[in-house]
Amino acid sequence: MIADFSVEQKVNISTGVGWEGGLCVGNTPAVGDFPGLCLQDSPLGVRDTDLVTSFPPGITTASTWNRALMRLRGLSMGQEHKGKGVNVALGPMMNMGRIAQGGRNWEGFGADPFLSGEVAYETILGMQAGGVQATAKHYINNEQEWKRTQESSNVDDRTEHEIYSHPFMRAVMAGVSSVMCSYNLINDTYACNNNKTINDMLKREFGFQGYVQSDWSATMATLSAVAGLDMTMPGDIEFGSGTSYFGGNLTAFVMNDTISMSRLDDMATRVVAAWYYMHQDENYPPVTLNAFNAYDPINQEVNVQSDHYQVVREIGAAGTVLLKNVNGALPLDKPKSLIMVGSDAAPPTTGPNEYVDQGGDPSGILAMGWGSGSDNFTYLISPYEAIQQRARLDQTSVFWDFDDWNLDQAGNLVIDMEVAIVFVNSDSGEGYITVDGNAGDRKNLTAWHQGDQLILAVAAQNNNTIVVTNSVGPLILEPWVEHPNVTAIVWANLGGNEAGNAVMDILYGNWNPSGKLPYTIAKRPEDYPAQLVTGGTAADILSINYTEGLFIDYRWFDAQNITPRYEFGFGLSYTTFEYSDLAITAVNPPDYAQMDLIQNWENGGATPIAEGSTTALWLHIPAYRVTFNVQNTGSVYGGEIPQLYMHFPASSGEPPNVLKGFTNVEVSPGQTTPVSITFSRHDLSVWDVVAQGWRKPEGTITFSVGASSRDFRLNGTIPA
Repeated sequence: MIADFSVEQKVNISTGVGWEGGLCVGNTPAVGDFPGLCLQDSPLGVRDTDLVTSFPPGITTASTWNRALMRLRGLSMGQEHKGKGVNVALGPMMNMGRIAQGGRNWEGFGADPFLSGEVAYETILGMQAGGVQATAKHYINNEQEWKRTQESSNVDDRTEHEIYSHPFMRAVMAGVSSVMCSYNLINDTYACNNNKTINDMLKREFGFQGYVQSDWSATMATLSAVAGLDMTMPGDIEFGSGTSYFGGNLTAFVMNDTISMSRLDDMATRVVAAWYYMHQDENYPPVTLNAFNAYDPINQEVNVQSDHYQVVREIGAAGTVLLKNVNGALPLDKPKSLIMVGSDAAPPTTGPNEYVDQGGDPSGILAMGWGSGSDNFTYLISPYEAIQQRARLDQTSVFWDFDDWNLDQAGNLVIDMEVAIVFVNSDSGEGYITVDGNAGDRKNLTAWHQGDQLILAVAAQNNNTIVVTNSVGPLILEPWVEHPNVTAIVWANLGGNEAGNAVMDILYGNWNPSGKLPYTIAKRPEDYPAQLVTGGTAADILSINYTEGLFIDYRWFDAQNITPRYEFGFGLSYTTFEYSDLAITAVNPPDYAQMDLIQNWENGGATPIAEGSTTALWLHIPAYRVTFNVQNTGSVYGGEIPQLYMHFPASSGEPPNVLKGFTNVEVSPGQTTPVSITFSRHDLSVWDVVAQGWRKPEGTITFSVGASSRDFRLNGTIPA
């Protein structure tokens, strides 16, 4: 297509039309037979329009540890984006949750690179099967909101490869169309101008064939094109400035040979190739949204919701984690009386979309965070509605108190109730909105609306107090977690449209809890290995040094012998499971495998420096298969998430336990199910900084299979 295009036309393919220059949050112009692109948020649905679904965010999806549900959510979102005429969906988000208070952690997939990578992989396969181009973001090390455009994340090469780039590598392996470079600097060079991370890691090492787009106004120079940036968004240097680092400046740089014609051809080719790759040249729907005018009738023209509420409800339940359940407090069994306490049980006071981009203090249930990662609810089911509907079937007497601030009233109302359910939440979002002093990132790790005091006031007067949390991330639970009257804790994450129904499904046992934590819940904020960096003047570039290296989240707790409140991968069920009969077998490489490279790796050699070296097939095909049995030893049908952790030799410098596999099984009472998990040579490798490749560390590698990062049931050794 582009062979006959002029320099200006090729430049136009790579240059957005400017902020508010089209119907979508990002737009490229029509050029010749190329109709231009509509780029639109968000990672949980189609933003800034109506008649769309609000899916559970990334953190809830990660908590399912269920690949089929991850894929199904991606597919449903892809179909909705395509139905609204969006070419490029601005998600998924796969930053690492390095900081527990990080404002956008809820958009991502938790604090482990393997888990995050698997959710990213499945989400992208699903989205692109739905017909939309997916965007892996924010590349890379965008781990806090405070001064996100004026901070340098200083990260060593091994940590970058093993932790922060891993989800992006998996995104490339899923065939992602686009990667968005982030606002921050990496080792003192802006992400969208970073030759090492874009050209060397992403395009050379991962073999990425799609295009790199900037985050909105994250382009810092025309020469970013040489560093690997393929498209500037939304096009102007600052919103509405009428100027661009690309556009006329890029044209001039090509015309005077500062930037080569071959590089411009590469930029345009990558953008157009992704359009063809998604078959968007074949009767693609027109854009039927207006990101800048909510009252434009175009937003109402196409309804893309389909039956996706079922996906929302199932992921909401599957992504809920049961943290505590004493004496069979749950599931509820036709209680005579029940009271719901806390505004988080209620519908929001003035409807589901009280604030632009959900950016305000929630007056009802929290079902997503705030910022560009949100969308508009077409409806929102609160626990109040869902539980009352179920209680009518059971003829339970239902009471409620949605006042978070009158502790005496709450305490008095729960006296003599058979069950008291307290709902608390904690919100965060993107840094362009500040809510109650939380400038995107959370100020602290405590529940909002004096949630701790509310729980204690209820528990003081009711010996069957059940706590339900809707939170963007970890909370410190210590004030009440061991209170003898707190009989159950339901960690419901963020549920999207069907949040209340999903909570009800868990409380009443319609869904036996199977979710697992995608991060560690600590006993103290200071137990986490990295803290939010604040301060700095308007002109300062903050230095954020990733001194913990490979030891993020549970890896730090394990290495430092710090006992968490609830460990990574933890989650209870209404039944129990036993593991047995572990075996490991080598998987013979297929005929097409590069046996010389496999042999080199087996002999301790590093992968070669070559294009696609990190995503090479021989490195990622199964090398070993672990098999074992899981028996349901309880009385109800349920799902378990067996997890596989590697233990590398101490000399390797790796953390004590590293997640390298998981699967989900559903088992009937008394039944035993065979389970198998494979892992690859890449899963057994560490990054060699000197050789700039992946190699097998010297010594014996062992592994454990179990129900969490601290609940190992079976142990084995990788055959020498």
